[in-house]
Parts: sequence; structure tokens; C-alpha cells
Amino acid sequence: MPHDCRGLALTAGSENAVAAFDHAIDGYLGYRADMAMRMEALLAADPDFGLAHCLKGYLLLMGYRADAVPLALAARADAARCGGTERENAHAMALEHWANGDPDRAIAVWDQILATHPHDILAFRLAHFVNFWSGDVAAMLASVRAVEPHWSGDLPGFGSILACRCFALEEAGQYLEAEAAGREAVRRDPSDLWAAHGVAHVMEMTGRRQEGIAWVETLQPGWDGTNNLKHHLWWHRAMYHLELGDFATVLSLYDDGFRDLGSPLTCVAPDLYIDVQNAASMLYRLGRHGIDAGNRWTELADKAQARIGDCQSAFTLPHWMMALAATGRDGAAQAMLDGVRAFAKGPRPTARLIAEVALPVTEAVLANGQGRHADALTLMRPVLGEMYRMGGSHAQQDVLEQVFLDSALKAGAESDVRTILERVTGRHPVAPSHRRGYAMAVPPVL
Repeated sequence: MPHDCRGLALTAGSENAVAAFDHAIDGYLGYRADMAMRMEALLAADPDFGLAHCLKGYLLLMGYRADAVPLALAARADAARCGGTERENAHAMALEHWANGDPDRAIAVWDQILATHPHDILAFRLAHFVNFWSGDVAAMLASVRAVEPHWSGDLPGFGSILACRCFALEEAGQYLEAEAAGREAVRRDPSDLWAAHGVAHVMEMTGRRQEGIAWVETLQPGWDGTNNLKHHLWWHRAMYHLELGDFATVLSLYDDGFRDLGSPLTCVAPDLYIDVQNAASMLYRLGRHGIDAGNRWTELADKAQARIGDCQSAFTLPHWMMALAATGRDGAAQAMLDGVRAFAKGPRPTARLIAEVALPVTEAVLANGQGRHADALTLMRPVLGEMYRMGGSHAQQDVLEQVFLDSALKAGAESDVRTILERVTGRHPVAPSHRRGYAMAVPPVL
């Protein structure tokens, strides 16, 4: 039986198929924009390779689109038809759980795979991804620590272990260890976007804005051929400029970088969840500082209307609502809430998350946009401590905390202002007085 480049047995029918599989996994780990071509080559090399069909299904689900779910389930059926080793069949089961809206069971299967096969970088990286979008930092860190004793720099993919170590430690607030891991991964591979991203988060959380700008600028030339994650790195750079008060550069990075509507990446996936989050959260922050977004909200609102009823990404829902609220599309906003409520009553395990957290936060965003600030506070107050369950980093979740602060200030709710300042002080090492979105709420020192 053939083996992949990390020594794991595969039921691929030829060495060409094995090479194509390794090439596809390399593309996934490296955030390559040509994944469709890599998958086409893999399935052409061996259409009866079950794990290849699983990878196809996984990639579909990573886009968090409702219309991709039936295609992912079809890929799972193809994997079942092909059969495979016990490990490969476990991947097929994990795919089924995830496609059926049960990410916790999918993670449990990936963890079981890793307990026996710690070099299964696909299982590891998927668990890291889904744990992140489930808001489970402890699980991300535990997964890294469980597999890393079995890895060394000689194994292909070791840089991804370091990159995930970096991001998990950063989200856990262990910034020195995180930065060391991320920098080592980038030293090994300067094009490693996830490692660069983890270090960018460290610089964001520790207030090193000029250094963060230089970090992104220096590495950017090596990102040719990578996918939309580089947009998120450009968003991070814009966040540094925002904190410096350089709003003109923020808008330039928006138009020509992370929301460049004419770029090939954006044209292929114009409503990709992470790009939408980048755009909406930045426009909302700019609006709080009196910066006119022009017509930038309009294209986001158009796409939000087209995705009404799609609740695959809990964290994206309030971002869609920001666009609808900003453009005064009250009818579409109510239709969106009706779709969220319908999903929340459905049978999928993720319905509970939508009902308990995403729905009230999304309603609060609309209330904030409509000037109903007391209502926004009433909706958000009970779930402030639960918002992490929607996923997103501390830096990303910050925009929802700013929604709460904005409503508290405009409602004259001093106790709520104190609550959110205390909350962000506990989560962020940079004092609110030194953060542009919060300094307006901090009493002057006499």
C-alpha cells in the first residue's frame, strides 16, 4: 500500500495519485489559490480514492455556504463508495458530521484519528480550523500540545504545527511563546500565511502598530499565488493604521487590498465569509470615528440580501446585518432575522448556537444601526460572555464589543460603559485609553 509524504498509508491507486494528494495537502496548508486545479488533478489521477473525495468535501465546507452542504454530502457518499483504511473511513465520518451541522462530533473524530496517527496533518489542521470557529481556544491549544511531541522539523508540514501553535498561544494570551513559534515558522517558510497571521495578532494585541505594518509589508511580496487569507493580513495592516488615526490609508487598503472588488480572488468568491467580516467590521469601526464610507456598504448589503437564510457561519451573521442596517434596508433586515429564527428552530446541532448567541447579537446590531440603543443593550447584555462561541479571534470579536460600547455611550448607560471597559481591559493588554475605539469612553485623568 502506498504512503503519503508523512508515512501514512493511503488507498490511492498509483504513485501519481499519491503525489497529487500530497500536492493538494500542501496547497491546503499553504493557502494556495489554485486548490481547485489541485483537486481536479487529484481526482483525475484516481477517481476511486476515498480520502480525495473527503478532502473535496472538507474544502467545500470551509467556505461556510449553505449551498455547499449538499455537495459536501455527495463527496461523503463518493468516499463511502470508494472505501478506505480505518483512518480514511474515519475522515469520511468526520465529513458527514460536519456537513450535518455537528462540528463537535467532527472534532471528536479528528481527535481520535490524531491519537493514533499524530502525523495526520489534515485531521490536525481541520480540528484547529473548526475549533477556532467554535471559539474553543483551549481545544486548539490542547490539540497542538498533543501532537507536537511526535513531530520534528524533518517532517513535511512541521511549519503548520508551529503556525497553529503560534495562533493557539496568541489567543490564549501567551504572546511571547506565540511570537517565537510564528517567527520560526516564517523563518522556515516566508510564505506561511497562518504563521504571519498569528504574529500579526500578537502585534495587534500588544499595541505594536508600526512594527505590525512593517511585518505585513515585508512579507507581502512572498504571498503571490495565495488565497483570501492574505486579504485578512491586509485587514490587520489596516487595523494598525486605524489605531494610528491614518484613515486615508485604511480606506486605500480597503479599496485596493482586502476589499478590492476587481481582484481575481474577490471575483471568484465575492461573498466569502472572511472577506465580508473584514469589510463590514472595518467600515463599522470607521463609522464610529465619523469617516464617511461612501457607497462601500451598498455592495455588502446586496450580498447580504442574497444570503438571507444562510446561517452556516454564525460569526458572519452580525456582519451581514451591519451592512443591511447601514444602508437602511429594514425589510431585508427583518427577512434576515426571520431566516435566522427559522434556522434556530431547526434540527441541526448548530441551531442552539444560532438561537442562544448569534440571533440576539444580530438583532442588537440592527437595533444599534436603527438608533434603538437601549434595545441593543438589552439584547447583548446577557450574551456578552457567550459571544466567543460564534468563533472569531479576540481582534475580530472586538467589533461586537464596540457595538455594545457605542450603544452604551449613546444611551447614556454608564454602568454598561463600565462593564464593557472592564471586559476589554481583561481581554486586551493594551489599556482602553490607548485604543482608538475605546479612548472616547475613558474619563480624562485629572
